[in-house]
Amino acid sequence: MTPIVKLLRLLAEPTRLRLLLLLQHEELSVVEIQEILGMGQSRISSHLAQLKRAKLVRDRRAGKNIYYELATDNTMLAQLRELIKASSKEISETAADMTGLKLVLHKRQDKARDYFNKLAGKFGRSYCPGRTWEGVAHMLLTLVGPITVADLGAGEGTLSQLLAKHAKKVIAVDNSEKMVEFGASLAKEHGFANLEYRLGDIEKPPVAAGSVDLALLSQALHHAINPARAVAAAHRILRKGGRIAILDLLAHNFEQARDLYADLWLGFSEVQLLQMLGDAGFETIEVSVVSREPQSPHLQTLFATAIKG
Repeated sequence: MTPIVKLLRLLAEPTRLRLLLLLQHEELSVVEIQEILGMGQSRISSHLAQLKRAKLVRDRRAGKNIYYELATDNTMLAQLRELIKASSKEISETAADMTGLKLVLHKRQDKARDYFNKLAGKFGRSYCPGRTWEGVAHMLLTLVGPITVADLGAGEGTLSQLLAKHAKKVIAVDNSEKMVEFGASLAKEHGFANLEYRLGDIEKPPVAAGSVDLALLSQALHHAINPARAVAAAHRILRKGGRIAILDLLAHNFEQARDLYADLWLGFSEVQLLQMLGDAGFETIEVSVVSREPQSPHLQTLFATAIKG
C-alpha cells in the first residue's frame, strides 16, 4: 500500500480532519483541543497519535502540557493542505470549532483572567469584618448610571429592585403571573416608580426594539426553550452600543436539576455562549467562568458580556 493511500484513509475520519484544520491556524495543547471539540482526552489523544505516526503533526512538552502543531516539513502534507482546507465546507462542526479556537486563544492573552481567578479563590477564605459578596454587590450596583435596564427572566425581581435604586428605569420581565404580581407589589411597597413588571417570555420580551441600554439574563437562559432566540431577542431590544450581561451555569451533568429547578438546559459551554452571542450580532464578546460551588455537584457559573454594534 502506498503512503498516499494510507494518508487518504487516515484523513477519511472527520475528527482527524477537524484536528488538522485547527492546527492549520495555531499550535494547541491537548487541553485546549479538548475544550474546542468537546471530546474526551483519550479520544483526542488517540487521533493525535495516529496523525503523529503518519508524520502529519508533531508535539512538544511544556510543563504538564503537550502541544501539537502541523509537521510543516512533511512534503506530503503540503500537497494535501488544500484538500484538507476544502473539507471544512463539508464538516458541519467547522464553524463551532473556529469559535472555540477564538475562545481558547483569547484565554491565552487574557492574563488578567488568571489574576482574578486566584483572587476569587482567596476572597472569603479568611474572615475580614464587613467584607461580603453581598456588600460588594450593593457597592457595584450603586455605580449603575441613569440607564434603562431590562431584567429578562427576573423572577420576583430582587436584582431589579436593587438596580432600580439608581437606574433611570428597570423593566422586569417574567413568564410567571405570580412572580410578576408579587414583584409588582414589592415595587409598590418600596416606592419604586421607575420599576415596571411585565408578563412575557424572554424569547419574545414585551419591550420595544432599541429601547434599553442594558439587557440582563441572570440564571434565566437555561430555562429558555430556545436560548439562542432569547439572546437574539435581547439584541433586538437594545439600543446601538447597549450591553448584554448573562450569568448562567457552565455545562454540567447534574440531571436532577431538570426536576428540582425545572431547568431545560444543563448549562452551557463557553463556546456555546460565544457562538450564540456572535450569531445574534453582538460584538466585543467576553465569556469566562467566574465561580465554582464548593459542595457537590460543584456547579460552576459563567459570566458573559457583549455590545450591540
